[in-house]
Amino acid sequence: MLFIANIKPLRRLTAAIAVGALVVLPLPLNDAAFTIPVALADDDDGDDDNGGGGGRSGGGGNNRSGDGGNPGYHRGGDTLRDLRSLFRWPTRERRAPVRRPAAVPERAANELVAVGLEEEAIAGLIQQGFTVDERTQISLIGSEMVRLVVPRGMTLATARAAVVARSPTAAVDFNHFYQPQAESNTGCAGQDCALVRDIVGWPAGENAGCGKPPRLGLIDTAINVDHVTLTNTRLEVIRLGEGEEERSGEQHGTAVAALLIGASDSRVPGLLPGAELIAVDAFKRFGKSKDIADTYDLVRALDLLVQRDIKVVNLSLTGPANAVLERSVKAAADRGMILVAAAGNDGPNAKPVYPAAYEDVIAVTAVDKARNPYRRAVRGDHVDIAAPGVGVWTAASVSGARQKTGTSFAAPFVTAAVSALIAGEPDMPTESLEARLREFTDDIGKPGKDPVFGWGLLNARKLCGGGSEIKPSAL
Repeated sequence: MLFIANIKPLRRLTAAIAVGALVVLPLPLNDAAFTIPVALADDDDGDDDNGGGGGRSGGGGNNRSGDGGNPGYHRGGDTLRDLRSLFRWPTRERRAPVRRPAAVPERAANELVAVGLEEEAIAGLIQQGFTVDERTQISLIGSEMVRLVVPRGMTLATARAAVVARSPTAAVDFNHFYQPQAESNTGCAGQDCALVRDIVGWPAGENAGCGKPPRLGLIDTAINVDHVTLTNTRLEVIRLGEGEEERSGEQHGTAVAALLIGASDSRVPGLLPGAELIAVDAFKRFGKSKDIADTYDLVRALDLLVQRDIKVVNLSLTGPANAVLERSVKAAADRGMILVAAAGNDGPNAKPVYPAAYEDVIAVTAVDKARNPYRRAVRGDHVDIAAPGVGVWTAASVSGARQKTGTSFAAPFVTAAVSALIAGEPDMPTESLEARLREFTDDIGKPGKDPVFGWGLLNARKLCGGGSEIKPSAL
C-alpha cells in the first residue's frame, strides 16, 4: 500500500520501512512531495484473532480480514493516522476478555430443605405458594425430608421463617452446596513419586497387617470403576443422579477411592487394599469443570450408608453449616457411625467449614512430606488430626496416576486408621476411639491440641501391633 504526504516545514525525516525488517534512513527533504512505501503485513499469528496487540492476542477470534480487521492499525485516508500507523504510536487495544469458570454459589437460588415437617404444615405451605419439589423418607432421622421451592418474589430468609413458623420443631435450612477439597499438582519424577504415606509409617500389604476392617463408606463424586487400580477391588458405587448431562466428574472420587482400597499390586496401592468400599456419588456437574452436592443429596447419601450398616464414612467435601445436615450427622453418630471429613482448603484464616467442624465429626488437616502444614488448610479449634495431603500419589481419573493435593487426600488416611483400630472391636465407644487415635499421633505443633495440627500427625507405625519402620516405596 502507498500513500503520499507533502511536508514542507521539516528539514529531515527518519523513515521506517518495514518489510519483515526495520530499516532507518535519513531522507533529505525539500518542498517536493515524497512517497513512502508502507508494509502492513500481518504478524506470524495472523490478524484473524480477536482484538489488538498487533495480532498477538493469543485467542481464537472472529476470523476478520480486510480493512479494519486489526484495530491496532490504521489503513490510509488520514495523514496523521497514517503516520501514527507507520511509527506504531500507542493506540488503545481491544483485548479478548478472559473467561473464568463460573463461581459456585453457596446455595440453591430458590430452594429450602426440611426434616420433621408435619403433613398439616406442608399443606399450609402449598396453599401459601410453596411447591414440594421432592420428598423422601430418611430412616436415619425417622422422618421425611422435603425439598421446597419458594414462591416467586419471596426471599429465602422470609421463606425459611414461614416454614419454621408452621413447624417450629422441624429442621429447616437453605439447600446449601458442597464441593470436593482438592487442587491439581504438577507431575513428579524419581524420588518425588515416593508414597507420602511413608512419612507416617503406614503398614504395607493386604489390609495393612490389621484384622479384617469393617466396610468403608465414601460420599464423593463419580468413580471410574474400570481404572486398573480398582478393577479387582471390592467396590460398589451408588449414583443418586439420573441425568447424564449432570453426571459429576470422575477425577476426585477415583483418586479418593484408589487411595482407600487400590489394589496392592498396582501403581497406586490403597491404604486398605482388601477392604470393601460402598461409595455414593452424590455430586452433579456445575458448569464445565466444577462438581457440587447439595444438602438434600448429602443427607440421602448418608442415609443410604446407614441402611447398609456402614461403620466408617469418608467425607472429602466441605460447605456451609446447615441445620438439616447437622441433625443428620448427629443422628448417624448416635447410631455408632464414625464420620471423617476434610478440614477444607479455604486458607488458614478462613471460617470453619462443614461437616468437618461439627462436634461429631473427625476433622482432618493436611501436611506435606516435610511435616509442614498445607498452606491452604483451614485452621481452628475443631481440627482433630493431621495426615499427609500434599503431593499424594494416587489414581488419575482415566488411567495411570498423578499427584493430588488437598485435605481431601488427608482424610482417607484417618478413615483407614479408624477402620484398622476398630477392626477387632467394631462396637468401640466413640470416647475410647478418640483416646486410642490420640495414641497414634505425633504432637508436632504446640503441646497438646492446637488449631494447626489438632492432636498431631497420624503415626501408623504401630497401628496394627507392628513396630517396624517401613522403607519408602519408589514408583
